[in-house]
Amino acid sequence: MRTDTGKASGPARELVRKPFAWTFTTPLYVGAGLNPVNSSIIATALVPIATDLHVAVGSTAVLVSSLYLASAVAQPTAGKLAEVLGARRIFLAGIVLVLLGGVVGGLGQNLAMLTVARVLVGIGTSAAFPCAMVLIRRRAQDAGLDAPPGGVLGGIAIAGMATAAIGPPIGGLLVGAAGWRWAFLINIPVTLAAMVMAVRWLPKDPALDRADNGFRRVADRIDLPGILGFGVAMTALVIFLMGLPRLGWTALAVFVLAAVPTVWWELRKPGPFFDFRGLAANGALTRTYLRQALSLLGTYTVMYGVTQWMEAAHGFSTVTAGLLLLPMGAVSALLSHPLARRNLIRGPLIVAAVTMLIGSAGIMLLSSHSPAIAIVLVSLIFGVASATTTVGNQTALYLEAPPDQIGTASGLFRTFGYLGTITSAVIGGIVFRTGVTDHGLHILGLVLVGAGLTVLLLTVLDRRLMGRATTT
Repeated sequence: MRTDTGKASGPARELVRKPFAWTFTTPLYVGAGLNPVNSSIIATALVPIATDLHVAVGSTAVLVSSLYLASAVAQPTAGKLAEVLGARRIFLAGIVLVLLGGVVGGLGQNLAMLTVARVLVGIGTSAAFPCAMVLIRRRAQDAGLDAPPGGVLGGIAIAGMATAAIGPPIGGLLVGAAGWRWAFLINIPVTLAAMVMAVRWLPKDPALDRADNGFRRVADRIDLPGILGFGVAMTALVIFLMGLPRLGWTALAVFVLAAVPTVWWELRKPGPFFDFRGLAANGALTRTYLRQALSLLGTYTVMYGVTQWMEAAHGFSTVTAGLLLLPMGAVSALLSHPLARRNLIRGPLIVAAVTMLIGSAGIMLLSSHSPAIAIVLVSLIFGVASATTTVGNQTALYLEAPPDQIGTASGLFRTFGYLGTITSAVIGGIVFRTGVTDHGLHILGLVLVGAGLTVLLLTVLDRRLMGRATTT
Protein backbone atom coordinates (compact mmCIF):
# COMPACT_ATOMS: atom_id res chain seq x y z
CA MET A 1 0.00 0.00 0.00
CA ARG A 2 1.35 3.43 -0.84
CA THR A 3 1.72 5.76 2.09
CA ASP A 4 3.54 8.67 0.46
CA THR A 5 1.08 11.53 0.21
CA GLY A 6 3.57 13.84 -1.47
CA LYS A 7 2.36 17.42 -1.47
CA ALA A 8 -1.30 16.55 -1.48
CA SER A 9 -3.43 18.75 0.70
CA GLY A 10 -7.05 19.26 1.69
CA PRO A 11 -9.49 16.69 0.29
CA ALA A 12 -6.73 14.93 -1.63
CA ARG A 13 -4.69 14.37 1.52
CA GLU A 14 -7.75 13.18 3.42
CA LEU A 15 -8.56 10.75 0.60
CA VAL A 16 -5.08 9.24 0.78
CA ARG A 17 -5.07 9.14 4.59
CA LYS A 18 -8.52 7.65 5.05
CA PRO A 19 -10.05 6.66 1.71
CA PHE A 20 -12.75 4.38 3.12
CA ALA A 21 -14.32 6.41 5.89
CA TRP A 22 -17.61 5.23 7.38
CA THR A 23 -19.46 7.89 5.44
CA PHE A 24 -18.35 6.23 2.20
CA THR A 25 -18.91 2.63 3.20
CA THR A 26 -22.19 2.87 5.14
CA PRO A 27 -24.50 3.48 2.15
CA LEU A 28 -22.70 0.71 0.26
CA TYR A 29 -23.26 -1.75 3.11
CA VAL A 30 -26.92 -0.80 3.41
CA GLY A 31 -27.37 -1.22 -0.34
CA ALA A 32 -25.56 -4.58 -0.33
CA GLY A 33 -27.97 -5.87 2.28
CA LEU A 34 -31.14 -5.00 0.39
CA ASN A 35 -31.08 -7.95 -2.00
CA PRO A 36 -30.39 -10.78 0.48
CA VAL A 37 -32.83 -9.44 3.08
CA ASN A 38 -35.58 -9.18 0.46
CA SER A 39 -34.69 -12.67 -0.75
CA SER A 40 -35.18 -14.18 2.69
CA ILE A 41 -37.78 -11.98 4.41
CA ILE A 42 -40.57 -13.06 2.05
CA ALA A 43 -40.38 -16.67 3.30
CA THR A 44 -42.43 -15.91 6.42
CA ALA A 45 -45.09 -14.01 4.45
CA LEU A 46 -46.03 -16.62 1.82
CA VAL A 47 -48.70 -18.44 3.82
CA PRO A 48 -50.40 -15.24 5.09
CA ILE A 49 -50.35 -13.82 1.54
CA ALA A 50 -52.01 -16.96 0.18
CA THR A 51 -54.65 -16.85 2.91
CA ASP A 52 -55.43 -13.15 2.47
CA LEU A 53 -55.52 -13.24 -1.33
CA HIS A 54 -57.39 -16.58 -1.45
CA VAL A 55 -54.81 -18.34 -3.62
CA ALA A 56 -52.98 -21.63 -3.24
CA VAL A 57 -49.84 -21.51 -1.11
CA GLY A 58 -47.87 -23.10 -3.95
CA SER A 59 -48.74 -20.24 -6.29
CA THR A 60 -46.97 -17.75 -4.02
CA ALA A 61 -43.65 -19.38 -4.95
CA VAL A 62 -43.62 -16.97 -7.90
CA LEU A 63 -42.80 -14.22 -5.39
CA VAL A 64 -39.54 -16.01 -4.60
CA SER A 65 -38.59 -17.06 -8.13
CA SER A 66 -39.44 -13.67 -9.69
CA LEU A 67 -36.91 -11.86 -7.50
CA TYR A 68 -34.19 -14.43 -8.20
CA LEU A 69 -34.91 -14.28 -11.92
CA ALA A 70 -34.93 -10.48 -12.05
CA SER A 71 -31.72 -10.32 -10.02
CA ALA A 72 -29.89 -12.88 -12.15
CA VAL A 73 -30.56 -10.80 -15.28
CA ALA A 74 -30.23 -7.35 -13.74
CA GLN A 75 -26.94 -7.74 -11.85
CA PRO A 76 -24.54 -7.62 -14.84
CA THR A 77 -26.80 -5.12 -16.60
CA ALA A 78 -26.55 -2.74 -13.65
CA GLY A 79 -22.80 -3.26 -13.62
CA LYS A 80 -22.50 -2.31 -17.28
CA LEU A 81 -24.68 0.76 -16.78
CA ALA A 82 -22.53 1.77 -13.81
CA GLU A 83 -19.39 1.58 -15.95
CA VAL A 84 -20.93 3.72 -18.70
CA LEU A 85 -23.28 6.13 -16.92
CA GLY A 86 -21.77 6.31 -13.44
CA ALA A 87 -21.99 4.04 -10.39
CA ARG A 88 -23.58 6.63 -8.08
CA ARG A 89 -26.32 7.40 -10.59
CA ILE A 90 -27.19 3.72 -11.07
CA PHE A 91 -26.95 3.05 -7.32
CA LEU A 92 -29.53 5.79 -6.67
CA ALA A 93 -31.73 4.62 -9.55
CA GLY A 94 -31.73 1.14 -8.02
CA ILE A 95 -32.78 2.51 -4.63
CA VAL A 96 -35.69 4.36 -6.28
CA LEU A 97 -36.86 1.09 -7.89
CA VAL A 98 -36.72 -0.71 -4.53
CA LEU A 99 -38.73 2.11 -2.96
CA LEU A 100 -41.29 1.83 -5.75
CA GLY A 101 -41.43 -1.95 -5.28
CA GLY A 102 -42.08 -1.48 -1.57
CA VAL A 103 -44.99 0.87 -2.29
CA VAL A 104 -46.51 -1.37 -5.00
CA GLY A 105 -46.20 -4.46 -2.82
CA GLY A 106 -47.53 -2.74 0.25
CA LEU A 107 -50.63 -1.61 -1.66
CA GLY A 108 -50.94 -4.75 -3.79
CA GLN A 109 -54.39 -6.32 -4.01
CA ASN A 110 -53.55 -9.44 -6.00
CA LEU A 111 -50.69 -11.81 -6.77
CA ALA A 112 -49.91 -10.08 -10.07
CA MET A 113 -49.24 -6.74 -8.32
CA LEU A 114 -47.07 -8.44 -5.72
CA THR A 115 -45.09 -10.18 -8.47
CA VAL A 116 -44.51 -6.83 -10.19
CA ALA A 117 -43.34 -5.45 -6.85
CA ARG A 118 -40.88 -8.31 -6.39
CA VAL A 119 -39.51 -7.79 -9.90
CA LEU A 120 -38.99 -4.08 -9.18
CA VAL A 121 -37.26 -4.96 -5.91
CA GLY A 122 -35.11 -7.57 -7.66
CA ILE A 123 -33.99 -5.16 -10.38
CA GLY A 124 -33.43 -2.31 -7.93
CA THR A 125 -31.44 -4.27 -5.36
CA SER A 126 -29.27 -5.71 -8.14
CA ALA A 127 -27.62 -2.34 -8.64
CA ALA A 128 -26.03 -2.24 -5.18
CA PHE A 129 -23.23 -4.83 -5.40
CA PRO A 130 -21.80 -4.04 -8.87
CA CYS A 131 -22.07 -0.30 -8.20
CA ALA A 132 -20.33 -0.75 -4.86
CA MET A 133 -17.48 -2.64 -6.53
CA VAL A 134 -17.09 0.12 -9.15
CA LEU A 135 -17.06 2.82 -6.46
CA ILE A 136 -14.61 0.88 -4.27
CA ARG A 137 -12.27 0.21 -7.18
CA ARG A 138 -12.37 3.86 -8.23
CA ARG A 139 -11.76 5.02 -4.67
CA ALA A 140 -8.80 2.68 -4.25
CA GLN A 141 -7.23 3.94 -7.48
CA ASP A 142 -7.76 7.58 -6.49
CA ALA A 143 -6.12 6.89 -3.11
CA GLY A 144 -3.18 5.10 -4.73
CA LEU A 145 -3.85 1.72 -3.12
CA ASP A 146 -2.01 -1.21 -4.64
CA ALA A 147 -3.72 -3.96 -2.63
CA PRO A 148 -7.44 -4.69 -2.40
CA PRO A 149 -9.23 -2.89 0.46
CA GLY A 150 -9.88 -6.14 2.28
CA GLY A 151 -11.76 -4.62 5.19
CA VAL A 152 -14.27 -2.92 2.88
CA LEU A 153 -14.74 -6.04 0.75
CA GLY A 154 -15.27 -7.98 3.96
CA GLY A 155 -17.88 -5.47 5.04
CA ILE A 156 -19.76 -5.96 1.77
CA ALA A 157 -19.65 -9.73 2.31
CA ILE A 158 -20.88 -9.44 5.89
CA ALA A 159 -23.71 -7.12 4.84
CA GLY A 160 -24.96 -9.82 2.47
CA MET A 161 -24.52 -12.73 4.87
CA ALA A 162 -25.89 -11.03 7.95
CA THR A 163 -29.00 -9.67 6.26
CA ALA A 164 -29.73 -13.04 4.65
CA ALA A 165 -29.47 -14.67 8.08
CA ILE A 166 -31.65 -12.15 9.91
CA GLY A 167 -34.22 -11.88 7.11
CA PRO A 168 -36.48 -14.72 8.31
CA PRO A 169 -36.50 -13.63 11.98
CA ILE A 170 -37.22 -10.01 10.99
CA GLY A 171 -39.88 -11.20 8.58
CA GLY A 172 -41.48 -13.34 11.24
CA LEU A 173 -41.66 -10.42 13.68
CA LEU A 174 -42.99 -7.98 11.08
CA VAL A 175 -45.56 -10.33 9.61
CA GLY A 176 -46.67 -11.53 13.01
CA ALA A 177 -47.02 -8.03 14.47
CA ALA A 178 -48.17 -5.92 11.53
CA GLY A 179 -49.19 -8.24 8.69
CA TRP A 180 -47.62 -9.57 5.48
CA ARG A 181 -47.64 -6.17 3.73
CA TRP A 182 -44.71 -5.13 5.89
CA ALA A 183 -42.55 -7.67 4.07
CA PHE A 184 -42.78 -5.07 1.28
CA LEU A 185 -43.31 -1.83 3.22
CA ILE A 186 -40.09 -2.32 5.23
CA ASN A 187 -38.26 -1.27 2.07
CA ILE A 188 -39.65 2.27 2.27
CA PRO A 189 -37.85 3.53 5.41
CA VAL A 190 -34.70 1.58 4.58
CA THR A 191 -34.44 2.93 1.03
CA LEU A 192 -35.21 6.49 2.13
CA ALA A 193 -32.34 6.29 4.62
CA ALA A 194 -30.05 4.75 2.01
CA MET A 195 -30.98 7.44 -0.49
CA VAL A 196 -30.16 10.26 1.92
CA MET A 197 -26.82 8.67 2.82
CA ALA A 198 -25.90 8.01 -0.82
CA VAL A 199 -26.75 11.56 -1.93
CA ARG A 200 -24.80 13.12 0.92
CA TRP A 201 -21.79 10.83 1.21
CA LEU A 202 -21.05 9.02 -2.05
CA PRO A 203 -18.74 10.90 -4.44
CA LYS A 204 -20.40 12.28 -7.52
CA ASP A 205 -19.82 10.58 -10.85
CA PRO A 206 -17.81 12.32 -13.57
CA ALA A 207 -19.95 14.56 -15.73
CA LEU A 208 -21.35 12.88 -18.82
CA ASP A 209 -20.29 14.17 -22.20
CA ARG A 210 -23.34 15.67 -23.89
CA ALA A 211 -22.32 14.00 -27.12
CA ASP A 212 -22.64 10.64 -25.35
CA ASN A 213 -26.07 11.27 -23.83
CA GLY A 214 -28.23 10.39 -26.84
CA PHE A 215 -30.19 7.15 -26.66
CA ARG A 216 -28.46 5.60 -29.66
CA ARG A 217 -25.03 6.48 -28.33
CA VAL A 218 -25.76 5.12 -24.85
CA ALA A 219 -27.42 2.00 -26.30
CA ASP A 220 -24.30 1.35 -28.38
CA ARG A 221 -21.94 1.90 -25.46
CA ILE A 222 -23.82 -0.45 -23.14
CA ASP A 223 -24.48 -2.93 -25.99
CA LEU A 224 -28.27 -2.91 -25.66
CA PRO A 225 -28.79 -5.83 -28.10
CA GLY A 226 -26.35 -7.91 -26.06
CA ILE A 227 -28.15 -7.04 -22.82
CA LEU A 228 -31.56 -7.92 -24.29
CA GLY A 229 -30.27 -11.19 -25.73
CA PHE A 230 -28.61 -12.10 -22.43
CA GLY A 231 -31.79 -11.23 -20.55
CA VAL A 232 -34.03 -13.41 -22.71
CA ALA A 233 -31.59 -16.32 -22.71
CA MET A 234 -31.00 -16.14 -18.94
CA THR A 235 -34.73 -15.87 -18.23
CA ALA A 236 -35.47 -18.94 -20.34
CA LEU A 237 -32.60 -20.89 -18.73
CA VAL A 238 -33.77 -20.08 -15.21
CA ILE A 239 -37.38 -21.01 -16.05
CA PHE A 240 -36.13 -24.30 -17.52
CA LEU A 241 -34.06 -25.05 -14.40
CA MET A 242 -36.88 -24.18 -12.02
CA GLY A 243 -39.22 -26.52 -13.90
CA LEU A 244 -37.02 -29.61 -13.50
CA PRO A 245 -37.44 -32.57 -13.31
CA ARG A 246 -40.27 -31.80 -15.74
CA LEU A 247 -38.65 -30.84 -19.04
CA GLY A 248 -39.84 -27.44 -20.23
CA TRP A 249 -39.16 -27.76 -23.92
CA THR A 250 -40.54 -24.31 -24.70
CA ALA A 251 -38.18 -22.61 -22.27
CA LEU A 252 -35.26 -24.67 -23.59
CA ALA A 253 -36.11 -23.74 -27.17
CA VAL A 254 -36.33 -20.04 -26.27
CA PHE A 255 -32.96 -20.30 -24.53
CA VAL A 256 -31.30 -21.78 -27.62
CA LEU A 257 -32.98 -19.33 -30.00
CA ALA A 258 -31.87 -16.40 -27.87
CA ALA A 259 -28.41 -17.67 -26.89
CA VAL A 260 -27.10 -18.57 -30.35
CA PRO A 261 -27.61 -15.15 -32.01
CA THR A 262 -26.51 -13.40 -28.81
CA VAL A 263 -23.21 -15.29 -28.78
CA TRP A 264 -22.77 -14.54 -32.50
CA TRP A 265 -23.40 -10.84 -31.86
CA GLU A 266 -21.16 -10.61 -28.81
CA LEU A 267 -18.22 -12.27 -30.57
CA ARG A 268 -18.37 -9.55 -33.24
CA LYS A 269 -19.13 -6.54 -31.07
CA PRO A 270 -16.05 -4.35 -30.34
CA GLY A 271 -17.23 -3.57 -26.80
CA PRO A 272 -19.56 -6.47 -25.90
CA PHE A 273 -21.78 -6.67 -22.84
CA PHE A 274 -20.84 -10.34 -22.32
CA ASP A 275 -17.21 -10.63 -23.33
CA PHE A 276 -16.88 -14.31 -24.29
CA ARG A 277 -13.37 -13.84 -25.64
CA GLY A 278 -12.34 -12.01 -22.49
CA LEU A 279 -13.70 -14.81 -20.30
CA ALA A 280 -11.93 -17.43 -22.41
CA ALA A 281 -8.67 -15.50 -22.08
CA ASN A 282 -9.19 -14.77 -18.37
CA GLY A 283 -9.49 -18.31 -17.08
CA ALA A 284 -8.91 -17.20 -13.50
CA LEU A 285 -12.07 -15.06 -13.56
CA THR A 286 -14.11 -17.83 -15.17
CA ARG A 287 -12.96 -20.29 -12.51
CA THR A 288 -13.95 -17.76 -9.85
CA TYR A 289 -17.48 -17.69 -11.26
CA LEU A 290 -17.68 -21.49 -11.29
CA ARG A 291 -16.36 -21.82 -7.73
CA GLN A 292 -18.91 -19.29 -6.53
CA ALA A 293 -21.80 -21.08 -8.23
CA LEU A 294 -20.82 -24.50 -6.88
CA SER A 295 -20.12 -23.20 -3.37
CA LEU A 296 -23.48 -21.43 -3.14
CA LEU A 297 -25.08 -24.62 -4.43
CA GLY A 298 -23.81 -26.23 -1.22
CA THR A 299 -24.75 -23.37 1.10
CA TYR A 300 -28.30 -23.01 -0.19
CA THR A 301 -28.86 -26.76 -0.33
CA VAL A 302 -28.30 -26.71 3.42
CA MET A 303 -30.56 -23.66 3.87
CA TYR A 304 -33.39 -25.09 1.78
CA GLY A 305 -32.97 -28.86 1.46
CA VAL A 306 -31.73 -29.66 4.96
CA THR A 307 -34.30 -27.29 6.48
CA GLN A 308 -37.07 -29.08 4.59
CA TRP A 309 -35.75 -32.44 5.82
CA MET A 310 -35.56 -31.23 9.43
CA GLU A 311 -39.21 -30.21 9.38
CA ALA A 312 -40.72 -33.03 7.30
CA ALA A 313 -38.58 -36.05 8.25
CA HIS A 314 -37.04 -35.20 11.62
CA GLY A 315 -40.14 -33.51 12.99
CA PHE A 316 -38.62 -30.21 14.12
CA SER A 317 -40.84 -27.13 14.12
CA THR A 318 -40.16 -24.26 11.71
CA VAL A 319 -38.75 -22.15 14.54
CA THR A 320 -36.47 -24.93 15.78
CA ALA A 321 -35.20 -25.68 12.27
CA GLY A 322 -34.35 -22.01 11.80
CA LEU A 323 -32.52 -21.88 15.10
CA LEU A 324 -30.47 -24.99 14.27
CA LEU A 325 -29.18 -23.30 11.10
CA LEU A 326 -28.59 -19.94 12.75
CA PRO A 327 -24.96 -20.85 13.63
CA MET A 328 -24.19 -21.07 9.91
CA GLY A 329 -25.02 -17.40 9.36
CA ALA A 330 -23.35 -16.34 12.60
CA VAL A 331 -20.06 -18.11 11.84
CA SER A 332 -20.07 -16.74 8.29
CA ALA A 333 -20.44 -13.17 9.50
CA LEU A 334 -17.86 -13.52 12.29
CA LEU A 335 -15.16 -15.07 10.09
CA SER A 336 -15.63 -12.89 7.01
CA HIS A 337 -14.15 -9.62 8.24
CA PRO A 338 -10.85 -10.87 9.75
CA LEU A 339 -10.29 -13.10 6.72
CA ALA A 340 -11.05 -10.34 4.23
CA ARG A 341 -8.68 -7.86 5.89
CA ARG A 342 -5.73 -10.15 5.07
CA ASN A 343 -6.61 -10.29 1.36
CA LEU A 344 -6.00 -14.03 1.22
CA ILE A 345 -7.45 -16.03 -1.66
CA ARG A 346 -6.00 -19.52 -2.15
CA GLY A 347 -5.93 -20.49 1.53
CA PRO A 348 -9.55 -19.54 2.26
CA LEU A 349 -10.72 -21.21 -0.96
CA ILE A 350 -8.98 -24.47 -0.06
CA VAL A 351 -10.56 -24.30 3.40
CA ALA A 352 -13.93 -23.63 1.74
CA ALA A 353 -13.63 -26.71 -0.48
CA VAL A 354 -12.43 -28.97 2.35
CA THR A 355 -15.13 -27.83 4.80
CA MET A 356 -17.75 -28.24 2.08
CA LEU A 357 -16.58 -31.84 1.62
CA ILE A 358 -16.61 -32.49 5.37
CA GLY A 359 -20.03 -30.90 5.77
CA SER A 360 -21.41 -32.85 2.81
CA ALA A 361 -20.10 -36.09 4.30
CA GLY A 362 -21.77 -35.06 7.54
CA ILE A 363 -25.09 -34.68 5.73
CA MET A 364 -24.74 -38.24 4.46
CA LEU A 365 -24.37 -39.44 8.07
CA LEU A 366 -27.47 -37.66 9.38
CA SER A 367 -30.74 -39.48 9.94
CA SER A 368 -34.14 -38.67 11.37
CA HIS A 369 -32.84 -40.00 14.70
CA SER A 370 -29.72 -37.80 14.80
CA PRO A 371 -29.43 -35.47 17.79
CA ALA A 372 -29.83 -31.74 17.27
CA ILE A 373 -26.16 -31.17 18.11
CA ALA A 374 -25.13 -33.16 15.02
CA ILE A 375 -27.20 -30.85 12.80
CA VAL A 376 -25.72 -27.80 14.51
CA LEU A 377 -22.23 -29.17 13.85
CA VAL A 378 -22.99 -29.55 10.13
CA SER A 379 -24.40 -26.02 10.17
CA LEU A 380 -21.20 -24.69 11.75
CA ILE A 381 -19.03 -26.45 9.16
CA PHE A 382 -21.02 -24.94 6.29
CA GLY A 383 -20.76 -21.57 8.02
CA VAL A 384 -16.98 -21.80 7.71
CA ALA A 385 -17.36 -22.84 4.06
CA SER A 386 -19.70 -19.93 3.36
CA ALA A 387 -17.37 -17.32 4.87
CA THR A 388 -14.18 -18.58 3.25
CA THR A 389 -15.67 -19.03 -0.21
CA THR A 390 -17.31 -15.60 -0.20
CA VAL A 391 -14.18 -13.81 0.97
CA GLY A 392 -11.79 -15.73 -1.26
CA ASN A 393 -13.86 -15.49 -4.43
CA GLN A 394 -14.78 -11.84 -3.87
CA THR A 395 -11.12 -10.86 -3.47
CA ALA A 396 -10.22 -12.94 -6.54
CA LEU A 397 -12.95 -11.13 -8.47
CA TYR A 398 -11.52 -7.74 -7.44
CA LEU A 399 -8.04 -8.69 -8.61
CA GLU A 400 -8.86 -10.65 -11.76
CA ALA A 401 -11.58 -8.48 -13.32
CA PRO A 402 -10.31 -5.77 -15.70
CA PRO A 403 -10.60 -2.40 -13.89
CA ASP A 404 -12.84 -0.92 -16.58
CA GLN A 405 -15.16 -3.95 -16.45
CA ILE A 406 -15.41 -4.46 -12.69
CA GLY A 407 -19.12 -3.56 -12.70
CA THR A 408 -20.15 -6.11 -15.32
CA ALA A 409 -17.80 -8.72 -13.85
CA SER A 410 -19.28 -8.19 -10.37
CA GLY A 411 -22.79 -8.55 -11.77
CA LEU A 412 -21.88 -11.80 -13.50
CA PHE A 413 -20.31 -13.00 -10.25
CA ARG A 414 -23.69 -12.57 -8.58
CA THR A 415 -25.52 -14.12 -11.55
CA PHE A 416 -23.47 -17.31 -11.29
CA GLY A 417 -24.24 -17.33 -7.58
CA TYR A 418 -27.96 -17.15 -8.34
CA LEU A 419 -27.62 -20.06 -10.76
CA GLY A 420 -26.07 -22.08 -7.93
CA THR A 421 -28.90 -21.05 -5.62
CA ILE A 422 -31.58 -21.94 -8.16
CA THR A 423 -29.89 -25.26 -8.93
CA SER A 424 -29.90 -26.12 -5.22
CA ALA A 425 -33.68 -25.69 -5.15
CA VAL A 426 -34.02 -27.79 -8.30
CA ILE A 427 -31.92 -30.64 -6.87
CA GLY A 428 -33.90 -30.54 -3.63
CA GLY A 429 -37.14 -30.74 -5.57
CA ILE A 430 -35.88 -33.74 -7.54
CA VAL A 431 -34.57 -35.82 -4.63
CA PHE A 432 -37.61 -35.07 -2.46
CA ARG A 433 -40.23 -35.34 -5.21
CA THR A 434 -41.71 -38.56 -3.78
CA GLY A 435 -41.32 -37.53 -0.16
CA VAL A 436 -38.78 -36.06 2.24
CA THR A 437 -36.72 -38.98 3.54
CA ASP A 438 -33.30 -39.78 4.95
CA HIS A 439 -32.44 -41.45 1.65
CA GLY A 440 -33.18 -38.24 -0.24
CA LEU A 441 -31.05 -36.28 2.22
CA HIS A 442 -28.14 -38.67 1.68
CA ILE A 443 -28.44 -38.20 -2.09
CA LEU A 444 -28.22 -34.45 -1.50
CA GLY A 445 -25.05 -35.03 0.50
CA LEU A 446 -23.58 -37.16 -2.29
CA VAL A 447 -24.30 -34.44 -4.86
CA LEU A 448 -22.60 -31.89 -2.63
CA VAL A 449 -19.56 -34.14 -2.24
CA GLY A 450 -19.20 -34.04 -6.02
CA ALA A 451 -19.59 -30.25 -6.01
CA GLY A 452 -17.04 -29.93 -3.21
CA LEU A 453 -14.50 -32.07 -5.07
CA THR A 454 -14.96 -29.89 -8.16
CA VAL A 455 -14.41 -26.73 -6.11
CA LEU A 456 -11.28 -28.27 -4.59
CA LEU A 457 -9.88 -29.13 -8.03
CA LEU A 458 -10.73 -25.66 -9.37
CA THR A 459 -8.70 -24.25 -6.48
CA VAL A 460 -5.63 -26.45 -6.01
CA LEU A 461 -5.00 -26.82 -9.75
CA ASP A 462 -5.35 -23.09 -10.40
CA ARG A 463 -1.79 -21.86 -10.80
CA ARG A 464 -3.00 -18.27 -10.97
CA LEU A 465 -4.07 -18.43 -7.33
CA MET A 466 -0.57 -19.38 -6.18
CA GLY A 467 0.62 -15.85 -6.91
CA ARG A 468 -2.42 -14.16 -5.41
CA ALA A 469 -1.67 -14.37 -1.67
CA THR A 470 -1.52 -10.58 -1.25
CA THR A 471 -1.68 -9.03 2.18
CA THR A 472 -1.86 -5.49 3.46
